[in-house]
Amino acid sequence: MATRRVTDSTPDGRSGQAFLLDDAGFVKGVVERYVQELLEAEMSEYLGAERYERAAGRAGHRSGHRPRGLQTRLGGLRLAMPTERSGSFRTRLFERYQRSEQAFLLTLQEMYFTGTSTRKVRQVTEELCGTPVSASTVSRMVRRLDEDLEAWRNRRLVEAYPYLVVDARYERIRQGGRVTSQGVLLVVGISASGQRDIIGVVLANTESETSWTEVFRELLRRGLRGVRLVVSDDHEGLVAAVRRCFQGAQWQRCQKHFLDNVLAMVGKRDRGELRQALRTVFDGASLEHARTRLLEVVAEWRGRYPEVTDKLEAETEDTLAFYHFPSSHWVKIRTTNMLERYNEEIRRRTKVVRVFPNPASCLRLITAHAMEQAAEWAAQTQYLDMSQLED
Repeated sequence: MATRRVTDSTPDGRSGQAFLLDDAGFVKGVVERYVQELLEAEMSEYLGAERYERAAGRAGHRSGHRPRGLQTRLGGLRLAMPTERSGSFRTRLFERYQRSEQAFLLTLQEMYFTGTSTRKVRQVTEELCGTPVSASTVSRMVRRLDEDLEAWRNRRLVEAYPYLVVDARYERIRQGGRVTSQGVLLVVGISASGQRDIIGVVLANTESETSWTEVFRELLRRGLRGVRLVVSDDHEGLVAAVRRCFQGAQWQRCQKHFLDNVLAMVGKRDRGELRQALRTVFDGASLEHARTRLLEVVAEWRGRYPEVTDKLEAETEDTLAFYHFPSSHWVKIRTTNMLERYNEEIRRRTKVVRVFPNPASCLRLITAHAMEQAAEWAAQTQYLDMSQLED
């Protein structure tokens, strides 16, 4: 089956390809990994043998790598140039890269978004290298890229993560001859050093207690420890999995989701007033102040909306867990807004595809972007000062 090209229009009228090409931050990491594999493949072709392979007809031996930069429209790539003992190896890739760069970038982007065929990747790779590249070599290179993504997704977690922010989004994926909606389950951790990190990226058929339990258990197997607060919406299965897997940790119901749910229960002309009243609860100076103010709000609104006040009495406490942590953390741990913003970035990319041809292409895209986002967060200043968090 032919793979659909990424040519859908974006809201500003650009083609999907132009949109992807402008997304330099995401694509750069993908290109860097693939160009490195091209260099290794070129050296193998030159020597007539793969790394560590014993071959009678080999033309020489590898002797490590040296740093090499390559300027592209995405910025500078940091590469490791393979070297050969005699010093006679010269790559042809760099001199050909500039005139083939546009086609190369578009092909890689399609490969990550829609699972472009090995044949097309091979054609562009041969254009770059200037020599025939076997289909098996291209398949191996693509497989190694996927292996890199899988290794990152399953990496060992060495730090403690006192705070987790959890959410799910849905993508349309073609599977078994029909289009289904599958959940992308995401977990962001705020580490003991105060940095954000994307520690969980999982594709699941359904967002249920079983699927979330498996996500959390896998994180624990990978070394997750020190969880003290989990922030999420009130999905029943998710909350049950949190309580099962993180006993002793507190659950913070996202205030924004809760507020939206409550306001949907009142008439439009009353929403602004009720929003302001609830803000005085959520923005209180202490847990005691918030609870006192909640009683006042309930008394003020019971006559007009008894079903709303019943909900406030029964469920507001779950939105106040953040008060048990340092006040300087409150704004950032009482909602899932940080993860919601990241989900918008993912949505900006996946809407170009509309329907993924298979689950692997969807997971490939989300993981590749998550790697880039995690690296960007790691390079930023401390997200929270965790020295204020008591042991």
